[in-house]
Amino acid sequence: MITIMAATGHTGSATTDKLLAAKQPVRVLGRSAERLQPYVKRGATPAIGDATNSAFLTDAFRGASAIYVLVPPDYGQSDPFAYYDKVGAAVETAVKKTGVKRLVLLSSLGAERPAGCGLIGGLHRVEERLKQLEVSTVSLRAGFFMENFFGMLGMIKQQGIMGGATPPEVPISMVATHDIGAVAAEELQKTGAPGFTTRELLGPRDYSMAEAARIIGQKIGKPDLQYVQFPDDGVKQAFMGMGFSPRAAELFVEMAKGIGSNVKTLEGRNVRNSTPTSLEEFAVKLGEAYRGI
Repeated sequence: MITIMAATGHTGSATTDKLLAAKQPVRVLGRSAERLQPYVKRGATPAIGDATNSAFLTDAFRGASAIYVLVPPDYGQSDPFAYYDKVGAAVETAVKKTGVKRLVLLSSLGAERPAGCGLIGGLHRVEERLKQLEVSTVSLRAGFFMENFFGMLGMIKQQGIMGGATPPEVPISMVATHDIGAVAAEELQKTGAPGFTTRELLGPRDYSMAEAARIIGQKIGKPDLQYVQFPDDGVKQAFMGMGFSPRAAELFVEMAKGIGSNVKTLEGRNVRNSTPTSLEEFAVKLGEAYRGI
């Protein structure tokens, strides 16, 4: 049995799809029984509960050969790092009580840094906690999710531009989450000696936000689409308007500005960390979604 935390999220669902296709027994965790039903119909076992609850995670981890660990997003938290600590502590307790031998953690480029990378600092704290366990742990340090561009489609429709806090010409590692899921599924089916290792996931090549705008513009019928770097306070206010707490919004801005500087590869690009899906391919999905708005 392999247990998947946040199984209905981008990477959790991709990981679950791969494991079910491989005929692996899977337990899917989430906060909504309804959203887990598609996987239950395919043979997965559901577990409904809160990732900060160690008793729930202990039950969900029991009997598992491996766990896909991630921190479910909750940007309304007034103290995001405290939330990361709660999830990390609950995972730690559950692993110790159940004796799970293999963990695969969804992390991020920049997680080696305790500060200067915004919300990624929370993943640094989770990594440091898991390093203390006598368990085979692989931290998948992923780049910028290509799926994040779905959140800009409304802006493009309404304002005719893309924008954010990230500088426009900085090269960024961008990765499709279904590629992360494929690697996570692969790692979850392996065994390993106790210890903590990292594996970066960078996409096929780097793109700047300005280049991304041109690529996406071609797919949505706006070949002159531009990316604009907005003032920090304006980006913060926009996030707060979407329900982010002030601190979460502030950390998101810090993370966006740190991409390409603090948030960057340590390994350098290589065959193992270069995932296949290009932004040019992924932008086809963005075009389909844009036309549906």
